[in-house]
Amino acid sequence: MNLASFYKKNKLTIATWAYWILLLYIIAALVWWFVELNQQNTEMYLFKKELLSLQDPNYQVKLNFIEEEQKRNVTQYLGEGITFFALMVLGAIYVYRSVRKQIRLNDQQQNFMMAVTHELKTPIAITRLNLETLQRRKLDSVQQEKIIDISLQETARLNDLCENILLVTRMDSGHYMLHPEQLDLSALLRSSVSNLRARFPKKEIKEQISAGISFTGDTLLLQLLFNNLIENAIKYSPADKAVEVRLKKDDGRTRFEIIDQGSGIPDIEKKRVFQKFYRSGNENTRSTKGTGLGLYLSQKIAEDHNTTIEIRDNQPTGSIFTIEF
Repeated sequence: MNLASFYKKNKLTIATWAYWILLLYIIAALVWWFVELNQQNTEMYLFKKELLSLQDPNYQVKLNFIEEEQKRNVTQYLGEGITFFALMVLGAIYVYRSVRKQIRLNDQQQNFMMAVTHELKTPIAITRLNLETLQRRKLDSVQQEKIIDISLQETARLNDLCENILLVTRMDSGHYMLHPEQLDLSALLRSSVSNLRARFPKKEIKEQISAGISFTGDTLLLQLLFNNLIENAIKYSPADKAVEVRLKKDDGRTRFEIIDQGSGIPDIEKKRVFQKFYRSGNENTRSTKGTGLGLYLSQKIAEDHNTTIEIRDNQPTGSIFTIEF
């Protein structure tokens, strides 16, 4: 491993060590400054005291003045030192957190670019291969229909990815305006389940969707919310385990749940998974691909509809994502 690759891999650790070494040096300099000033103050006190004459009738008054002056100087040095130290510590904490945040954001953006490249290349490659197959070979109608269906599924996947990226950009910049309307939430969710069954034909998706549940919201955003959460559950659960989708009225509120039987999410990461670009692990070693935008976008959509997404553990394994509208 050369020096450049070592730094790239351990840049956060190197930056942290360099930062703390520099901070300790500054603190040591501050302490040395106080010690030097205090020593100088003591020497000046002793020098002025030696100049006093015991025969001077105002000896005690002058001695008291000198002692008070020494104490004032010590208090001044302590006050200045504590003020400088407090400001330095506050600034150090701010800079430290900002630098760590920026380094992590850069790493997440790099992982995002790697993930997007993979997510874009796969459907494009599959669709191109299917089109070339149709062009070069004479296939019967059944085979043609199968290839066309696969190509349509891949283009739908590509379209969803582009929609997520564009929507995140518009929402972050404040350029997206909600278009609330009265809609059939039950029908919207069934449509999402149907589309994802077509995209993942080998995956079992169970549904418990109460009929006729209406809601006022943005149709496009809610469709993306359902798609992202269901697809996330499908990606992170074993192939032979079903994903369950529920929608029902509960005490006057509409409860939406996605239940999977995957490995679950550690408590420490239950909030982090909603951060932009955040994904556990490394893009070079992670088996489950994604962009780190799905849950971030889902949380923003939920917040725009005056609710949040809650995560709790499923038993014996897996996670339950819950939204109460």
